[in-house]
Amino acid sequence: MASDLKVLHVNTLDQGGAANACIRLHKSLLDLHVDSKLLVRKKTKNIPQSFLFRPSSRWDKAMLRARKVLHELKLVDDPTRNRQERAQQQFKKKLPPGSEYFSFPESAADITSSAVYRESDIIHLHWVADFLDYPSFFRLNKKPVIWTLHDMGPFQGGIHYEEKFQGMTDAGGQKENEMLGSLRQTLEHNLAIKIKALSDVKDLHIVAPSRWLTECSKGSALFKRFPHSTIPYGLDTTIFAPRDKRYSRELLGMPVDKTCLLFVADNLQNHRKGFAFLQRALTELNANDVELCAIGLKKGDIPNSNVRFLGRIEDERMMSVAYSAADAFIIPSVEDNLPNTVLESLLCGTPVIGFPVGGVVDMVEHGHNGLLCDRITADALKDTIFKFLKNTRMFDSADIRRKASEKYNLRVQANAYLGLYTQIKSVVNKG
Repeated sequence: MASDLKVLHVNTLDQGGAANACIRLHKSLLDLHVDSKLLVRKKTKNIPQSFLFRPSSRWDKAMLRARKVLHELKLVDDPTRNRQERAQQQFKKKLPPGSEYFSFPESAADITSSAVYRESDIIHLHWVADFLDYPSFFRLNKKPVIWTLHDMGPFQGGIHYEEKFQGMTDAGGQKENEMLGSLRQTLEHNLAIKIKALSDVKDLHIVAPSRWLTECSKGSALFKRFPHSTIPYGLDTTIFAPRDKRYSRELLGMPVDKTCLLFVADNLQNHRKGFAFLQRALTELNANDVELCAIGLKKGDIPNSNVRFLGRIEDERMMSVAYSAADAFIIPSVEDNLPNTVLESLLCGTPVIGFPVGGVVDMVEHGHNGLLCDRITADALKDTIFKFLKNTRMFDSADIRRKASEKYNLRVQANAYLGLYTQIKSVVNKG
């Protein structure tokens, strides 16, 4: 039955957290003999059965060639973007530093013109910001669609998380986002475009990796009338597995005689990632025998001598080494879906400490595989870390690994989607 399914995954990029989740599912479905393909707007990797979206009409191709000439003459900044997309980029540049990603519902790309689209039975959308054109896609598409949400962007007016708060107050609490009011008109305009585009859509099934995001989507003006499922992410448990701690530390240049805490983020300045809360918590702890190891981009000077920057790590096996080297993984995100970093840490047998937000509460069982703060403040994070430091051996690494493997195995996720594909195709065939 699986070989009869032709599924097209659509994702803007082939790198990043959402892209990794999409690619893992795609590869796992291929292992199950599903005819799975991946369509991306920007291609940087040689992924099996992945395809780069290209303009299909002669007019589109001619316009692209013309823009390339203008780019060479330094008359336009980006030859691949039309006037509307350039205006959108200018809008984004005006957002405050540290803001979450912002996207618009309109794009110059017509996904339905792609040959791999035409060959597919089911269209599986993932993170499609700056790729999916809501008005044209939902007008032209005649195939059943599954949409896996990786954030709140698809059903909001542009911001990919609510961002009611942005940054930290002087007292160590959450700071209200003063920009939301000025964005209101743009957010309402974009959401109106989305609602109109989906007004006649019937064959759409929403999937969210966390219970939190599922409930947010169910309560949204755009997606509330569509069926929803919750299917957690899955990971390759042979890649994310415990490694020898001492060897891992020596390999990464981490101290073997200190308690090492790990923090991971692509952008340390992103307010949603909550690094400011963690930085303040560690400063107030003032523990010389504790060192924070940070993986991600280093931007600006961070005044804390106990932070060791490991740079960016792209290789997944090396990431498993980093998790194995740490005594605990800290995730101070103030909003999040189902962070892959938490799953990766648990599969490596490393406990997690974080705020009780989003999908983090789906994964972290307080007192069993990690600790959850009782509120979102720097003081609460400091107290929770201190509780862990008093007994760094309070958790059973093997038990953490075993339970995570049972729940977040990639094959479990793939089979759940396979069941959903089969169900949807059966309904379409009956119709």
